Amino acid sequence: MKLYLGIDFGTSGARAIVIDSTGIIQAESQYLFTDLNDSLTTIWQQALFSLIAEIPEGIRGGICAIAINGTSSTVLLCDRTGNPINSPILYNDSRGAKVIDKLKEIAPPNHTVISATSSLAKLLWWQQNIPPLPRGARGVIYFLHQADWLAFLLHGNLGISDYHNALKLGYDVEKLSYPEWIENLEIPFQLPKVLTPGTAISEVTSEISETLGLRKDCVVCAGTTDSIAAFLASGAKLPGEASTSLGSTLVIKLLSNTRVDDAKYGIYSHKLGNLWLVGGASNTGGAVLKSFFSDAELENLSSQIDAEKPSNLDYYPLLKPGDRFPINDPNLPPKLEPRPENSVEFLHGLLESIARIEAKGYQLLKQLGATPLTCVYTAGGGAKNLTWTTIRERYLQVPILPPTHTQAAYGSAILATQGINK
Repeated sequence: MKLYLGIDFGTSGARAIVIDSTGIIQAESQYLFTDLNDSLTTIWQQALFSLIAEIPEGIRGGICAIAINGTSSTVLLCDRTGNPINSPILYNDSRGAKVIDKLKEIAPPNHTVISATSSLAKLLWWQQNIPPLPRGARGVIYFLHQADWLAFLLHGNLGISDYHNALKLGYDVEKLSYPEWIENLEIPFQLPKVLTPGTAISEVTSEISETLGLRKDCVVCAGTTDSIAAFLASGAKLPGEASTSLGSTLVIKLLSNTRVDDAKYGIYSHKLGNLWLVGGASNTGGAVLKSFFSDAELENLSSQIDAEKPSNLDYYPLLKPGDRFPINDPNLPPKLEPRPENSVEFLHGLLESIARIEAKGYQLLKQLGATPLTCVYTAGGGAKNLTWTTIRERYLQVPILPPTHTQAAYGSAILATQGINK
């Protein structure tokens, strides 16, 4: 029986899921990032090897393909042997704001890379700020995404990425090449070769095969980002079907026949087969709710809300100034007043306001030419709140469905099947 391993690297931990050719889960493992005294790359490597080692031996020996997802725009620099030469820059690190003016000079107007957190912004920041390298690290320096480096640890081929991770580096996913305006930059780093997600790269190294008990012919495939892996797991397949992630933040992704990119609104499109995955991410979401209420309070108070009755409170719930989508304004102030004394009314206003932002996001995608919304699969902690689901359906005016699977690792496992079955 052929088995496929998907690995998901999130912000607080990593997870692995093994499926068979029919999509049935055969094994799972999890690793929490607790020992934060170690370097990030040390933690990632420990997590990767531990996740695989925890899979039962009989199942591990049947894995024929592996795909890994990482957090979008988490990047690092490596020497020619793959050793990191400094600390990675995480997905939400906005130090790239210092090079925004340069990005605007070199990139087309409203391009996806014109963002303080894009991969290209981080590359340009490194170009200006990297300290002198130790003698052993001089020479070729590779610029990699988190998923690229983790896959390298298994297959041993340095400098390979996928076009989901490379989108915010400026890679042209329609022409399947780096655009001329990037080729003309004098970048002191080796940019990765970019493959279609799910493409078989290479078999695992003999050392990895022996150490982790994997088949010698087990192939490692080009990966993806964590949010796209979660979308693949959701069950959405047709144009008009979408996924909303109600985690710490609000992330929406819509399958569309047409591509929509507009950095002015924080909107960008990923290529997904013959379709486009259009979306954006707002800073509103569960983190704001949890700043006011415990999980128990959220459950108790939500049960007391009449979800069919609109709230007259109009908030823009943010933890701090700034949002990315559907309003892309780094200085947008949180709006959390007036706050009623009744906690049920306050929570009702918050839930309704976040639902309003979600609906505005989907309306904006349609307005800019994306395929109209037909249904929404919902993942994340907020998906469990039935009151919130009812409120959201009132705003979205389409069915809200539970995802087929909620784990991004499952989506990566689906991607791994493509590397063998193409």
